[in-house]
Amino acid sequence: MHSKEEKLAAFSRILDIMDELREQCPWDKKQTLESLRHLTIEETYELSDAIVNNDIQELKKEIGDVLLHIVFYARITSEMGEYDIADIIHTLCEKLIVRHPHIYGDVKVENEAQVKENWEQIKLKEGNKSVLGGVSKGAPSLVKALRIQDKAAQVGFDWNTTEQVWGKVHEEFEELKIELAQSDNKLKSEQEFGDLLFALINLARKSGLNPDDALEYTNQKFIHRFQFIEDRAREMNKNLIDMSLEEMDAIWNEAKAKNTHS
Repeated sequence: MHSKEEKLAAFSRILDIMDELREQCPWDKKQTLESLRHLTIEETYELSDAIVNNDIQELKKEIGDVLLHIVFYARITSEMGEYDIADIIHTLCEKLIVRHPHIYGDVKVENEAQVKENWEQIKLKEGNKSVLGGVSKGAPSLVKALRIQDKAAQVGFDWNTTEQVWGKVHEEFEELKIELAQSDNKLKSEQEFGDLLFALINLARKSGLNPDDALEYTNQKFIHRFQFIEDRAREMNKNLIDMSLEEMDAIWNEAKAKNTHS
């Protein structure tokens, strides 16, 4: 691993390169906060993919891409006369110090849960009007639901046991079944389906699972197994559209037996 001096030198190097690109490269000169936004989202998803796939070498590249965007935003805000990378880092450092009184103060904590509770209480003292104010409006719905539940739990609004959450899951499941069977009101059915998803996400949270990770693993498993069907169909000189569900299901089970999910 590199020394602290080497790490600082590397960070200085990317700042120098960013300055040069911003001043000399036609593409980099043209970029704005708005034009970079969707690219940053894309890079973040690519970082997430590398983590899910446990691809450590790809992860190094994706972390670098995200870091580039952070440096890019800081350069632009500096040009606007607002603040530069030093201001951003110092603001972050001050926030971390204030929100970790068990490290930088005399507060005592026994576990992670107490750390998270203190974090939310400190945010309210800082002027946040709502515990849920920190939940990103632009976050994917599944991630947003998890964050909403997690933040509410930090101030005590939570089920006491996993068994209680199971009861809510069963309740919402039955309500959805009734709604789908008796009504053609799409909005109402979607609301009931959303209630069930929210309850399932809560169950995952209470069980120590990350529902977004869980769904992504299942997505990847499905992709690999379906591509196994496609490969086998090509070997058989067949098109999927011409194959019966029974034929495809048999190959699916073959892929499942081979544990084709990674």
